[in-house]
Amino acid sequence: MKKAVMSTLCGFFLAMLFPCTAFAQELVAGGQVVGIEIDTEGVLVAGVGEVETENGKCCPAEEAGLKEGDIIKEINGRELKDAVELVDIVCQANGEPVRLKVLRDGRIMRFNLQPAQAAENQWRLGMWLKDGISGLGTVTFFDPESGVYGALGHGINDLESGKMIPLKEGKISEAQISGVIKGKSGAPGELNGASNVENLLGNVENNSPNGIYGHVSRPFEGKTLLTGEFTTGPASIISTIAGQTPKEYRIEINRVYKDSQGQRVLLTVTDPELCSLTGGIVQGMSGSPIIQNGKLVGAVTHVFVNDPRKGYGISIQDMLKTAGIVSDAA
Repeated sequence: MKKAVMSTLCGFFLAMLFPCTAFAQELVAGGQVVGIEIDTEGVLVAGVGEVETENGKCCPAEEAGLKEGDIIKEINGRELKDAVELVDIVCQANGEPVRLKVLRDGRIMRFNLQPAQAAENQWRLGMWLKDGISGLGTVTFFDPESGVYGALGHGINDLESGKMIPLKEGKISEAQISGVIKGKSGAPGELNGASNVENLLGNVENNSPNGIYGHVSRPFEGKTLLTGEFTTGPASIISTIAGQTPKEYRIEINRVYKDSQGQRVLLTVTDPELCSLTGGIVQGMSGSPIIQNGKLVGAVTHVFVNDPRKGYGISIQDMLKTAGIVSDAA
């Protein structure tokens, strides 16, 4: 069995790919932890840095105007597959200038870069590149009618730049939790675990501010619940913090409000067992479904850095709209 050790995906704080269908009256509540892998559409500039040459230090990327968070789409008119291909083309150019087509904040820009010859005689552009990301996250819901799932409740961003990762393709796989780094004030905790990359569960078709979405290759199991609306008061979340078995824990919804992305809540973990084991909300629990009055009402999205017992949540209606399972007019 091939396994990959994974980091966790949780927030600190694209166009809809699914056909719009009738409002889903019942959904399977998630809580399962999954491995998530996505490949970027282009190559992400994760940072820029100096190149040590015989004549001193320089940074061709910075001098040309490239910035952290830029997405390199083409080099010398050739569409890029991955970061390795870009490095190979720069080496093959043997010191000749290269032309880059870059996406920045929705705008296409073009740059000419003069590679610098490093001390080890390699030609470099002075930037760190990224073409994919992986981690652990929690499934929020599965719709048996359409085969669509939703997870995380927030988008997958590049940690360095904070930019949303432009999705080329992705997949989710079976995972299990092997340990927990307990959260404390100023130091959010984390679920530690591994994914079985050979046991795929589905694909990732949409990376959006309201979560990731795709279709499953086999159904998720769990409670089948009607969807509902947030109210202040007692509620619960379903999370996996050990092995592969989701468990329900008590929370309190303190405030319901709206922001630019939709309806949100402030919540507090009140379950003594969960507070004892994790300190509250930790990385990897993003997407944990929120249950209130016997209905699926939303998902955990973020944790307070200074108080891991407190966090934010997103409404299930906003996740379903993003997934295309329910329209704004429904």
